[in-house]
Amino acid sequence: MLTIRLALGGSKKRPFYHLTVTDSRNPRDGSHKEQIGFFNPVARGQEVRFSVKEDRLAYWVGVGAQMSERVAQLVKENAKAAA
Repeated sequence: MLTIRLALGGSKKRPFYHLTVTDSRNPRDGSHKEQIGFFNPVARGQEVRFSVKEDRLAYWVGVGAQMSERVAQLVKENAKAAA
């Protein structure tokens, strides 16, 4: 099953996550099919906190990919803020 989830990146004490489409059996930071966005939990000032390619997200959800709980929450918050 395909999953849209966060893959950890960044450096020590500066977490940064990539939104990736991957097989649910792969490790968290393992290989992925596509990177469709990012989440920066420590963004300050003018830095972008969350970004996602909406068209690619819709495509992967359309072909059956499931979003993780955290990704679904972030997408919902982002949609609410944009409206």
